[in-house]
Amino acid sequence: MNNPLIADKKPIGIDLVEGKEYYFCACGRSAKQPFCDGSHSGTSFTPLAFTAENTATAYLCQCKQTKTPPYCDGSHEKL
Repeated sequence: MNNPLIADKKPIGIDLVEGKEYYFCACGRSAKQPFCDGSHSGTSFTPLAFTAENTATAYLCQCKQTKTPPYCDGSHEKL
């Protein structure tokens, strides 16, 4: 599997907590989108660890095509 699966064609708003570490699903297989549940096992994908810079709602990518992971950059509009 060279390309991630498209989990959804729209971003998801997630309430992030400043200083907390999250693991973003990069493969698109996770049942806990947009976060990793280990479904990438056996693929070349690994989750993207990131720490929230602020306590706020962030719009995270679910199409897995963003150039600014884990954040949505509007790439889903071209799918």
